[in-house]
Amino acid sequence: MSLRRSIYKTPAQLRAMVEPGLITAAALDVVRGLIAPGVTTAELDAAASDVILARGAKSNFQMVRGYRHTICASVNDEVVHGIPGDRVLEPGDIVSIDAGAEYKGWNGDSAFTFVVPDAARPELVAERQRLSDVTEGSLWAGIAALATAKHLAEVGAAIQEYIETNSPEAGTYGILREYVGHGIGRKMHESPSVFNYRVADHGPEVRPGLALAIEPMVVIGDQATYVEDDGWTVSTIDGTAGSHWEHSVAVHDDGIWVLTAPDGGAAGLAPFGVTPREFA
Repeated sequence: MSLRRSIYKTPAQLRAMVEPGLITAAALDVVRGLIAPGVTTAELDAAASDVILARGAKSNFQMVRGYRHTICASVNDEVVHGIPGDRVLEPGDIVSIDAGAEYKGWNGDSAFTFVVPDAARPELVAERQRLSDVTEGSLWAGIAALATAKHLAEVGAAIQEYIETNSPEAGTYGILREYVGHGIGRKMHESPSVFNYRVADHGPEVRPGLALAIEPMVVIGDQATYVEDDGWTVSTIDGTAGSHWEHSVAVHDDGIWVLTAPDGGAAGLAPFGVTPREFA
């Protein structure tokens, strides 16, 4: 008989998740600084790997069956799960980088989007930057909602409301429905599912011990996607650009703390009037 593990963690378990979150953040910070025209996604992958290994951790992406890389690098119409390789980044590309680290049996998971500058196509850059900004803003709206939510569905509702309010025109941005956030802890992907849109089910109670990876995935056009022939890369059917932002967040006795942000999420949460609280 298998035993079902609670989705709620003890204070000691949440504290054990701080370091893998910081290692994940450090890896992504290095990658962010390297993104430029002429750089390959394989070079970004190698840089992330170096950081994670140097901190005594392991890439949890490489622990997923069949996946050999440290990051996912998704470019333009690729929304998530893009495989790094010999692709050379070009001016105007919108690039989403996702990575995670396992340290002493606990996991971190985070993602960001970056638009490569292109002086020759300012309108394209502005369009893609707005998509990234709205996606990032929706992530922080969801995290902010977590601070006062009674049930998990309030997070998805806050994400969708932010996207709808800040889209260039009503309903123009699509929110991926087939891919959602998740719990995180001993495994990178745990229960519960964290939807990025309104759902009828209230979901589990939000209370101390909950650890989540919140990750809105938003596209300029229709939300319909397909998986490329490589078996991993998720791309838009209509060819429009996508953006992916993610943080791992803990709910504890004194509030919330963003595990994959060095400041605990203070800067991102400030516009929402929420102050993250460190673990006691």
